[in-house]
Amino acid sequence: MRAGGFPPAETRGGIRVELAGNIGAPGEARAVLENGGEAVGLFRSEFLYLGRETPPDEETQYLAYREALERMEGRRVIVRTVDIGSDKRAPCLDTGREENPALGWRAIRICLDRRELFRTQLRALLRASVHGRLAVMFPMIASLQELRCARKLLGEARAELEAEGTGTASVEVGVMIETPAAAVLSDLLAREADFFSIGTNDLTQYTLAADRMNERIAGYYRPADPAVLRLMKLTAENARKNGVWTGVCGESAADPALIPLYLAMGITELSMSPAALPEARERVRSLDMEEARAALARALGEVE
Repeated sequence: MRAGGFPPAETRGGIRVELAGNIGAPGEARAVLENGGEAVGLFRSEFLYLGRETPPDEETQYLAYREALERMEGRRVIVRTVDIGSDKRAPCLDTGREENPALGWRAIRICLDRRELFRTQLRALLRASVHGRLAVMFPMIASLQELRCARKLLGEARAELEAEGTGTASVEVGVMIETPAAAVLSDLLAREADFFSIGTNDLTQYTLAADRMNERIAGYYRPADPAVLRLMKLTAENARKNGVWTGVCGESAADPALIPLYLAMGITELSMSPAALPEARERVRSLDMEEARAALARALGEVE
């Protein structure tokens, strides 16, 4: 479903891409629609946890997810399960200090260790699923076992709710591809996921060993580096072979220079700040795919 009043994000040759918005609170869904967004490609659920002394309870989370779904009026809302750690610290989770937080106890690792916390979020998400088109995405996946465990816990939460007489709806289950391990294993992950969303911020820093928060090595942090692009292309190819769609939700999704490369890889969804959506739409509509494929080949180092 396309937001009314906006032309489709379609290249000159008729290749269609879904433009979505990133949000951190339910009320921000309004800005997605006002800028012609067709979906919420990333609801950062960790913002419900920040600045609190205790984690948000099931009801608080349910109401937030329900509001986002209702505001989007049947359009897809992808909620990333809590991604605390690294540069995001929440007093209510007491993650402690780490020498290397970006490589430490964060995101899905916290959730699989603190399962009661994860269970609360999964129950809230499933309760909200009846109010719209919900997709659930697991961050920082680095192994097939992590995906399987997260999916198992989601299934257990659904069974609990159904046993209590609480209705749920089917949800898409996605993997955030932000570790090189996930990209390399994308052929296996694609057999057990409904979609991929590439988090280029973390994928870039992990691939190039360049802390994106460290100004001294800013020159080493290059989202257009061939190594990063090759991992993204591999991910999109493996997804396509298994009937899985791939999106990009990092900051580079709105980069006019990178959008052609992403579409040439076969990426079909771009999610960004709502304010960036109009310019991204115009960039997509101006694209010639033959030129985009040639640009990708050059960027990958396949041709001079």
